[in-house]
Amino acid sequence: MKKPLKIYFSSICLLIMGYTSSYAQKKFNQKPLVIVDQGAFSAGGSVIKSDGVFDALKPWNVPQGGQTRHGDHADVFYQIPQKAKKHALVFLHGYGQSRRSWQTTADGREGFSDLFLRKGYSTYLVDQPGRGAAGQTTKPAQVTAVPDDQTWYTQFRIGLYPAFNAGIQFPKDSLSMDKFFRMMTPNTGSVDESMVVNAMSSVFDRSGDGILFTHSAGGAPGWKTAIKNEHVKAIVAIEPGGFDFPEGEVPEGNRGGKGLPLNEFNKLTKIPIVVYFGDFIPKENTNAASLNFWRGVLATGRQWAKVVNAHGGDVTIVHLPEIGIKGNTHFIMSDLNNKEIAEVVAKWLHDKKLDQK
Repeated sequence: MKKPLKIYFSSICLLIMGYTSSYAQKKFNQKPLVIVDQGAFSAGGSVIKSDGVFDALKPWNVPQGGQTRHGDHADVFYQIPQKAKKHALVFLHGYGQSRRSWQTTADGREGFSDLFLRKGYSTYLVDQPGRGAAGQTTKPAQVTAVPDDQTWYTQFRIGLYPAFNAGIQFPKDSLSMDKFFRMMTPNTGSVDESMVVNAMSSVFDRSGDGILFTHSAGGAPGWKTAIKNEHVKAIVAIEPGGFDFPEGEVPEGNRGGKGLPLNEFNKLTKIPIVVYFGDFIPKENTNAASLNFWRGVLATGRQWAKVVNAHGGDVTIVHLPEIGIKGNTHFIMSDLNNKEIAEVVAKWLHDKKLDQK
């Protein structure tokens, strides 16, 4: 597909603010970033048409047939820094999130996208179909308004509400907590995994060779995106919710599906993959269902890595407390120590020779 049009602003320094609040802009003063190109585009999607004949002379608010609806696409915001590295970074969010989870933090610091822009990587931030700026879908769904902040607080391992986990790398002030919950966003339509995978593959058709960053529920379609599109040259997965095993080797309780044909699964063995897990995941079962959930995911992830590597792959599982980095929640990329985490990821990219210009 055609590459984005490049418009160069070589003499202009753009201070990337993202979606930070005014208080955060004063508190976290950053050096300017030089961006030579930025923009937004839609990727993938479908078009449906209703029965009947459209009459352009009728009022706009009169229901009519014979009309089309474009939907089920991804919405992408991209930025290209000066002297960009060879591989772009493509960011896919998790459940209830949008690209904002990569752009900023609860207390207004720079998110992962800006941290890696500063390291010379082009960034492509995705809102998956039916989420955020990609809200137009072709299949309806009921959007609820059920209060659930405390459920997510617990599921994301901030603590067992209302308590914070001891030593947590998460801002505890009420303003940051308010802004964190305001980053949540619902599905606006009925979206399945294949729809997300098709849209993500179209993103890589546009970005070219790149490294896929996934978070949480974005992990499962991330594996299949790499299988579908050869432009995915590596995966950095942050606490993925499920894993794709080959047929006949799927462990009980896996949330990633029933198993892939071996010829498809083997495509995951051709690229380097790293999976990061944060803190507060117990070694034994507890009375907290949310903690047992993550205990199971980590165990399955370790098992998955062994299977991929046994087939000739290159998967590394990193449980951050085991390398001396403690206090992280489910949102590793936006915790208080996200700069330290970015350095850990950058070293892995360097070791895999993925940081070349």
